[in-house]
Amino acid sequence: MRLAVTGGKGQVVTALIERAGSRGHEIVPLARPEFDLAQIETIAPLLAASGAQAVISAAAYTAVDKAEAEPDLAFAVNAAGPGALAQAAAELGLPLVHLSTDYVFDGTKAAPYVETDPPHPLGVYGASKLAGEEAVLAAHPAGSAILRTSWVYSPFGANFVKTMLRLAGEREELGVVADQIGNPTSALDIADGVMSVAERLVADASAELRGVFHMTAAGETSWAGFAQEIFAHSARLGGPSARVQPIATAQYPTPASRPANSRLNCDKLARVHGVALQDWRSAIGPVVARLLAPTP
Repeated sequence: MRLAVTGGKGQVVTALIERAGSRGHEIVPLARPEFDLAQIETIAPLLAASGAQAVISAAAYTAVDKAEAEPDLAFAVNAAGPGALAQAAAELGLPLVHLSTDYVFDGTKAAPYVETDPPHPLGVYGASKLAGEEAVLAAHPAGSAILRTSWVYSPFGANFVKTMLRLAGEREELGVVADQIGNPTSALDIADGVMSVAERLVADASAELRGVFHMTAAGETSWAGFAQEIFAHSARLGGPSARVQPIATAQYPTPASRPANSRLNCDKLARVHGVALQDWRSAIGPVVARLLAPTP
């Protein structure tokens, strides 16, 4: 299957390109400078020319703190752009999978969030992603699936795992936030899940396959617990490790507030699409190993 994917260098896009061949799919990246979600006039012509059978909306403005100072750009890329993409997909009769985030919630719920919980984003990034969900579903309700994920890491790009390994090579002890909890999720697993959903959307027009779903790794931890697991794997492989000093969010202030609870309940995705990602503890080891492997 030919899949048009927005974005060129993001973690999920890179993972999709790596994984697609083994599933018999071809990825057609739609990326800047020719394709720009902030320039909506570029979207429909390039999507039409892609010859795709389905669309994966993976590109996004993801600079959470910077978004507080650039709300117009964040909303252009995360809301107006995906809305225009969904409209173009609808006109071409193509199903669309759109990636979203746990940041649509404020993190005050005591349990993992389900799809029917009312969104309440804390900052510009979350608000722009929520607006993107709404724009996609308004433009292409009969053909779109929204997949919310969280705490994405991979062997590619900038992410928490890479940062922890780098800092462990520089310091013996690291202060890491312990009062935020969530589901660390490998972009490689996200790629596999996204393609499974896209395959279902192409093969089956059932309405229940469309709408909003949560897709994260099984299991939960804090950022401090995540760091400890990273260092445990790294140490076993002879890589850098550091002592983790658990700290409170208040000790590490940032321009944008983060949800204290980012846990997402993924039962609906498993029930409807038959997709369930592996436990985060199982997924982290291979990523750490790849990051520590010598560069050819």
